[in-house]
Amino acid sequence: MNSPGPRPWIHARAATEIAPLPAAEPPPLSPPLPTPKPPRAQWLFAAIASLAVLALVAGVWAWRTRKAEPAATGTPAAVSTAKVERRTFVRTLRLSGTLEAVHSYSVLAPRLTGGDFGQMIVTKLIRAGTRVKKGDLLAEFDREAQLKNSIDKQAELRDLENQIASKKAEQEAARAHDDTELKQAEDAVGTAKLEVQRSEVVSRIDAEKNQLNLEAAEANLKQLRQTYDLKRKAEAADLHLLEIKRDRARSAMQHAQQNSEKMAILSPLDGLAVLNPMWKGGGMGEVEEGDQIWTGFSFMQVVDPSAMQVRARVNQLDVTDLHVGQSAEIHLDAYRDLNLAGKLDQLAAIGLGTGLSKNIRGFGALFTIEGSDARLAPDLSASIDVILDRKPDALVVPRDAVVSQGGESWVYVKRALGFEKQAIKTGEGNDLELVVLSGLDPGTEVERTPGPAGPDATRSAGL
Repeated sequence: MNSPGPRPWIHARAATEIAPLPAAEPPPLSPPLPTPKPPRAQWLFAAIASLAVLALVAGVWAWRTRKAEPAATGTPAAVSTAKVERRTFVRTLRLSGTLEAVHSYSVLAPRLTGGDFGQMIVTKLIRAGTRVKKGDLLAEFDREAQLKNSIDKQAELRDLENQIASKKAEQEAARAHDDTELKQAEDAVGTAKLEVQRSEVVSRIDAEKNQLNLEAAEANLKQLRQTYDLKRKAEAADLHLLEIKRDRARSAMQHAQQNSEKMAILSPLDGLAVLNPMWKGGGMGEVEEGDQIWTGFSFMQVVDPSAMQVRARVNQLDVTDLHVGQSAEIHLDAYRDLNLAGKLDQLAAIGLGTGLSKNIRGFGALFTIEGSDARLAPDLSASIDVILDRKPDALVVPRDAVVSQGGESWVYVKRALGFEKQAIKTGEGNDLELVVLSGLDPGTEVERTPGPAGPDATRSAGL
């Protein structure tokens, strides 16, 4: 279909009605104003506040959901209960102590004779925990210095013995010489006496000479006899001085030999070798081969594990409940499954002060262990349950199931609809249990660790 041709009258009308306006310059455009931005601190605070609100809403929703679960499912929350039992009730006192041997031998580093108090080097040492027999080698120290000292003293002893033998020979020769002079002096006196007897037949001058010769011979004899005794005493003194030196050298040699023998320490009994701790290298440790220790230091023990005991300390408030002969149960902290029977063997009569207070006293107690076990060793920590009282056929309830307030005691007994409060009367107890005198029957199930009592006597099983 062809379109109609142009219509002249429409274009003429439009030309007369719409006249073009004169062109005008556009007004200048002003720059756009910047959009204001919120400060950074306000934006951060708003974000944190939004997160906190979301977390609070989520926590409230989770709490309401968990709280509504038991009611929705109809299952009450778990409650711990216990049954009242009729059995033997035992009241005990718990003490702590340390295991030690009844028969033991403390091994000391050798105390050397002669005043040597230095350090000694360990050359041989038995391993800790080794079973030993009487006479077995426990430890050995370096004996080189003692052997050298023994050899030196032995040589000195031989030299002094030679000097004594030489001195005796000299004294024998001097004695023989003095005996000869004394005999000659006695003969001279006898000869002079014979000459004096001839005074009647000789001249007066010769008679006076003979008398003077007799007096001189007698004076010489007297002097020789006096000096003879003095010489013998001087010789005996010289010989005794050498003998003293010899005896001292012999004693020093024997001491050196004994010190050398002391360097090897043998076990005096059958038992178990236990090493004592010592300060070494800035800390506590056990002695090892090559270490140096002072003379007289206790570095080892040989204990008899067949007879053990526990040494404990008793508080002054508990000592009145104890007496010698009481039975006890001993438990080792290192071996929970090991239970041993014991008996209180000794109890100190005088208490000793403690580091906590001058007014608090502690009494030493010694418990013997009946029987033995291969795991028993000294210095193990132990707990002792001393049996103070034993009641057969007693009604026993756990201590944590009893609520006491204002002189009254009660428990919560399990019923069909919940737990019902029931008053009871209790007797003596220990740390875990109480004796029920009245108010409960054997087999009754009670709640453990109950909460405070409400206004009514019945509690829901779920609370």
